[in-house]
Amino acid sequence: MSRPDARTLIETVLDPGSWKSWDAPPADPAEPGSSYADELAAARAKCGYDEAVITGEGLLDGCRVAVVASEFSFMAGSIGVAAAERITAAVERAGRERLPLLAAPASGGTRMQEGAQAFVQMVKITAAIQGHRALGLPYMVYLRHPTTGGVLASWGSLAHVTAAEPGALIGFMGPRVFEALHGYPFPEGVQVAENLFQKGLLDAVVSADALRPVAIRALGVLAADRSAVEAGEPPEEDLRPAEAWEAITRSRRDDRPGVRSLLKLAATDTTPLSGTGTGDNEPGLLLALARFGSAPAVVLGQDRRIQRVSAPLGPAALRVARRGVRLAGELGLPLVTVVDTGGADLSKAAEEGGLAAEIARCLAELVMLDAPTVCLLLGEGAGGAALALLPADRVLCAQHAWLSPLPPEGASAILYRSVDFAPEIARLQRIRATDLRRDGIVDRVIPEVPDAAYEPRAFCERVGRALEHEIAGLLRQDPADRLAARLARYRTLGT
Repeated sequence: MSRPDARTLIETVLDPGSWKSWDAPPADPAEPGSSYADELAAARAKCGYDEAVITGEGLLDGCRVAVVASEFSFMAGSIGVAAAERITAAVERAGRERLPLLAAPASGGTRMQEGAQAFVQMVKITAAIQGHRALGLPYMVYLRHPTTGGVLASWGSLAHVTAAEPGALIGFMGPRVFEALHGYPFPEGVQVAENLFQKGLLDAVVSADALRPVAIRALGVLAADRSAVEAGEPPEEDLRPAEAWEAITRSRRDDRPGVRSLLKLAATDTTPLSGTGTGDNEPGLLLALARFGSAPAVVLGQDRRIQRVSAPLGPAALRVARRGVRLAGELGLPLVTVVDTGGADLSKAAEEGGLAAEIARCLAELVMLDAPTVCLLLGEGAGGAALALLPADRVLCAQHAWLSPLPPEGASAILYRSVDFAPEIARLQRIRATDLRRDGIVDRVIPEVPDAAYEPRAFCERVGRALEHEIAGLLRQDPADRLAARLARYRTLGT
């Protein structure tokens, strides 16, 4: 497979003619006349690069960005003192100039010829990356073939969004080193981009030729101008309150639009993210970047169809949700949570995996999040899995959505040892959208005319306009006042 070098990758991804190098000649770390000096000279003569990384800036669809790109043909992309200083200086400059940062590693890791001094450079680079992120600036990584060792264990694994080349070797220890140390080969298919994507360690596997539009979509949300968000007109409420059991029945229809339909029909610049980045991945919880009208958002959505068929909502899904909360908080992006679940996973694995603790952590992190938050009750809202994504500055509810401590059948079983009383229990528990609004749990009810399943596009577009309207209003508020109002909202509920 042909893989582009650093300069070709930059030309492929950035706007034509926009690249400007930031690099000065590197300080030579080798003793004159040493074998290492000869290696450096030979590498420079052979590949046409003066070090294992190049840095600079360019435009990505008109947006100014900083870039750090490895060049594997220069001593296997290894990082020594000079390369580390070049990376660190570029990251620090990106921070000073408030630029998003794109990194494209391809490296065997630390440069062995420089030993411990090179090894600890990864700390310096990591500190610079964290300083950049602490400024609320986006950091995106494209892992190229191969990326191993200290590079993967530092700046290669700290991005807000991480993609990789198809078939790329990505691993902590290179297979050749593993076999030399252990006397047998590393298992095949483990340190491969596609496998790591399935395990929730990468957000996407995309070729270099297809990387540009992916990066543009992601950056369009991550670096969006929040001041340009327009409020728009909220949807008018013209509701015929359904009976509680009718609402529950409607919410469970297989053809009712879910979170994926919402993103497809009402959002733009959608970039799905995969897993936690730390090895957890559960498809019943969708994490994505998206825009609703002019409003950028991190979206956390429960996919009830997948939950029903193959993946009940468990601890891993809530860890994915917490990744989304952290992403929104760090970048100051609005967060949209979408509740649509028949309930959490009730299993030995879920209990041992800390389901209850993950619900608690979601609640704690959401209620204290600095970023603007909107919760959408889209359909079913049963139990702790629903509650985990509920805390928000504004709560919207579809006309036939509902919220309950348990599915009504479960509550009926507790009270009467039979599921036959579920319709009556649903009525008494005041779980309908109009009841939730009357009780202060919900702020706005979004009409279904007469049912979301009959008008999926019109309904989703109505929801999208409502989300844009609410996000715009929240962005105009002072963050401290917004958080204080959220805390007051939940403190006074029921009193």
